[in-house]
Amino acid sequence: MITVNYEADRNRAAAYDDEKKNILVGVCTYKEEDQTWIIDHTEVNAGYEGQGIARCLVDTIIDEALRQNITLKSVCSYATRVLEKRNLL
Repeated sequence: MITVNYEADRNRAAAYDDEKKNILVGVCTYKEEDQTWIIDHTEVNAGYEGQGIARCLVDTIIDEALRQNITLKSVCSYATRVLEKRNLL
Protein backbone atom coordinates (compact mmCIF):
# COMPACT_ATOMS: atom_id res chain seq x y z
CA MET A 1 0.00 0.00 0.00
CA ILE A 2 1.20 3.52 -0.82
CA THR A 3 0.83 6.25 1.80
CA VAL A 4 1.12 9.94 0.93
CA ASN A 5 2.03 12.41 3.68
CA TYR A 6 2.28 16.17 3.71
CA GLU A 7 5.66 17.06 5.25
CA ALA A 8 5.60 20.77 6.10
CA ASP A 9 9.12 20.78 7.51
CA ARG A 10 10.45 19.62 4.12
CA ASN A 11 8.07 21.62 1.88
CA ARG A 12 6.81 18.51 0.18
CA ALA A 13 4.34 15.71 -0.13
CA ALA A 14 5.99 12.30 -0.01
CA ALA A 15 4.78 8.84 -1.02
CA TYR A 16 5.94 5.75 0.85
CA ASP A 17 5.54 2.05 0.06
CA ASP A 18 4.26 0.57 3.33
CA GLU A 19 4.90 -2.97 2.15
CA LYS A 20 8.60 -2.29 1.63
CA LYS A 21 9.45 -0.84 5.04
CA ASN A 22 8.17 2.63 4.17
CA ILE A 23 10.60 3.23 1.31
CA LEU A 24 10.25 6.67 -0.31
CA VAL A 25 8.80 6.24 -3.82
CA GLY A 26 7.82 9.76 -4.84
CA VAL A 27 7.80 13.45 -3.95
CA CYS A 28 6.21 16.73 -4.91
CA THR A 29 8.15 19.76 -3.67
CA TYR A 30 7.48 23.47 -3.47
CA LYS A 31 9.21 26.71 -2.52
CA GLU A 32 7.60 29.44 -0.43
CA GLU A 33 7.61 33.07 -1.61
CA ASP A 34 5.39 35.78 -0.10
CA GLN A 35 2.43 33.60 0.91
CA THR A 36 2.71 31.66 -2.37
CA TRP A 37 3.77 28.06 -2.83
CA ILE A 38 5.55 27.42 -6.11
CA ILE A 39 5.43 23.74 -6.99
CA ASP A 40 8.78 23.02 -8.59
CA HIS A 41 9.15 19.26 -8.90
CA THR A 42 7.11 16.07 -8.98
CA GLU A 43 8.77 12.68 -9.30
CA VAL A 44 7.77 9.03 -8.86
CA ASN A 45 10.34 6.23 -8.87
CA ALA A 46 10.42 3.85 -11.83
CA GLY A 47 8.30 0.82 -11.07
CA TYR A 48 5.68 2.95 -9.32
CA GLU A 49 4.65 5.03 -12.34
CA GLY A 50 1.15 4.78 -13.77
CA GLN A 51 -0.51 4.20 -10.41
CA GLY A 52 -1.78 7.75 -9.85
CA ILE A 53 0.87 8.51 -7.24
CA ALA A 54 2.05 11.73 -8.89
CA ARG A 55 -1.53 13.04 -9.01
CA CYS A 56 -2.01 12.17 -5.35
CA LEU A 57 1.22 13.97 -4.43
CA VAL A 58 0.21 17.15 -6.26
CA ASP A 59 -3.34 16.98 -4.88
CA THR A 60 -1.92 16.72 -1.37
CA ILE A 61 0.05 19.96 -1.83
CA ILE A 62 -2.96 21.68 -3.41
CA ASP A 63 -5.33 20.60 -0.66
CA GLU A 64 -2.95 21.76 2.07
CA ALA A 65 -2.44 25.12 0.36
CA LEU A 66 -6.18 25.62 0.02
CA ARG A 67 -6.68 24.67 3.68
CA GLN A 68 -4.11 27.32 4.67
CA ASN A 69 -5.42 29.89 2.16
CA ILE A 70 -2.07 29.91 0.32
CA THR A 71 -1.76 30.97 -3.32
CA LEU A 72 -0.33 28.36 -5.70
CA LYS A 73 1.90 28.64 -8.74
CA SER A 74 3.84 25.98 -10.61
CA VAL A 75 7.01 25.62 -12.63
CA CYS A 76 6.51 21.84 -12.77
CA SER A 77 4.75 20.90 -16.01
CA TYR A 78 2.85 18.01 -14.43
CA ALA A 79 1.64 20.08 -11.46
CA THR A 80 0.63 22.88 -13.85
CA ARG A 81 -1.66 20.45 -15.72
CA VAL A 82 -3.23 19.30 -12.44
CA LEU A 83 -3.77 22.89 -11.30
CA GLU A 84 -5.39 23.71 -14.65
CA LYS A 85 -7.69 20.67 -14.43
CA ARG A 86 -8.76 21.81 -10.96
CA ASN A 87 -9.33 25.36 -12.30
CA LEU A 88 -6.74 26.82 -9.93
CA LEU A 89 -4.59 28.61 -12.52
